[in-house]
Amino acid sequence: MSKLKQIERSVTELDADEFKAFTLWFERLQAERWDQQLERDARSDGALDRLADQALKDHRARRTSRL
Repeated sequence: MSKLKQIERSVTELDADEFKAFTLWFERLQAERWDQQLERDARSDGALDRLADQALKDHRARRTSRL
């Protein structure tokens, strides 16, 4: 059985309190990994700068809409 299948099986067997604790832990882990990825991207070759420049260019050309 793969690790993923083992994890899926274990998660489905959690009681309500355990599932709630697992969910909170997993959400924190996702946020932490997202922050790490964003940090790596910000230090990279300017990929985020290019995206920001394109977004501003689109906005100035009125190719955007209000959220």
